[in-house]
Amino acid sequence: MLGRAGSRTASEEQATLEAQLHRVALGDRDAFDAVYEQLAGPVLGVARRVLRDPAQAEEVAQEVLVEIWRTASRFDAHRGSARAWALTMAHARAVDRVRSADASARREARAAELMVVPPFDEVVEAVEARLDRERVRRCLEGLTELQRESVTLAYYGGYTYSQVAHLLSSPLGTVKTRLRDGLARLRDCLGVG
Repeated sequence: MLGRAGSRTASEEQATLEAQLHRVALGDRDAFDAVYEQLAGPVLGVARRVLRDPAQAEEVAQEVLVEIWRTASRFDAHRGSARAWALTMAHARAVDRVRSADASARREARAAELMVVPPFDEVVEAVEARLDRERVRRCLEGLTELQRESVTLAYYGGYTYSQVAHLLSSPLGTVKTRLRDGLARLRDCLGVG
């Protein structure tokens, strides 16, 4: 393609950009200024199309241009043009930014779900606990005196079978039998299977 007088063709621009990238790889700041001037706009455009957030797009464009400065030696003209190399890098960075933002939003949503406290009605809970206590108390009253003493010492007092036997001055086997019978009657009374 022939350009107008004073303007360069696309292939001339590509050759110039590739030559400048090779100089950038050697640390030539002037060459980087020229590369920056040619690629900053297109890199920012790609980032804006992917991200839609101008501030993030500018950050990504800056990161890509810094990466071009640092990795210019990796550019291989046999694999594609310098412009395509830079724009591919910009697209990949922008997509990474979108994925990172999506993952962050999902993590925050999961954390918010975990923090949701199920509805809790203190009055209902208190009434239910009181009714349960009342049922247990009535069922305990249905036990013999010896069963009630054994069960009360073991489950409300926290004593072991041996300690209950000692406190009631009864043989251990007798206490175990009282507890077993007493608990069976309690289960029946409370309707526990």
